[in-house]
Amino acid sequence: MRVIDVQNVSKQFGKGDAATRVLDGLSFSVEKGEFVSLMGASGSGKSTMLYLIGGLDRDFDGTIEVCGENISAMKEKQLSKLRLEKIGFIFQFYNLVQNLSVADNIMLPLNVRGKKRSELKDRLDEILELTGLSEKRKAMPSQLSGGQQQRVAIARAIMGEPELLLADEPTGNLDTHMTTDIMELFAKVNKEKGITILQVTHSPECAAYGTRTVFLEDGHVADMK
Repeated sequence: MRVIDVQNVSKQFGKGDAATRVLDGLSFSVEKGEFVSLMGASGSGKSTMLYLIGGLDRDFDGTIEVCGENISAMKEKQLSKLRLEKIGFIFQFYNLVQNLSVADNIMLPLNVRGKKRSELKDRLDEILELTGLSEKRKAMPSQLSGGQQQRVAIARAIMGEPELLLADEPTGNLDTHMTTDIMELFAKVNKEKGITILQVTHSPECAAYGTRTVFLEDGHVADMK
């Protein structure tokens, strides 16, 4: 089953003589359970492609299907529901709510969906254990290291049991030791939870944690390994 299916996608910024084409007829797919890394030089279009797949930018030509849904044909309300229920996002910056505890940050997306913590206590405990945050559940973001904050962001993203996790340079702000910890956690989430992962990275070492790497060049696929 394909979780992501990108067909002949093109994207440009600006118009007329000032237009810059970032993606040019790009096509690739990601099967359920894969951990795929998107690599390429700066400006190759990898982050732009990730944002299109996540429905964060809808101005493109071509077709993108995510979790069996054609997102280019969806209304904004449908797309918001898809993002909330089936897609988890991880960014380079952790985007934690500073006045909420670790547990409250993790619960935030499910609170938006109307879920009560009392119904999800066992799952919260499991996610805290999986991400190594059990002892930090009551801590505030300001009391955590960068690696711990990214673990909270990952826990928040997988708490709702998404089908797909999208990660944009998730270790970009971390040192080598923390980078290794976070990449091992991604591999664990992929294997134990069966969550499909697509990550954008410039690091061959990070890409190696995935099951496959797609290389972008000048807005199209140059190679796959």
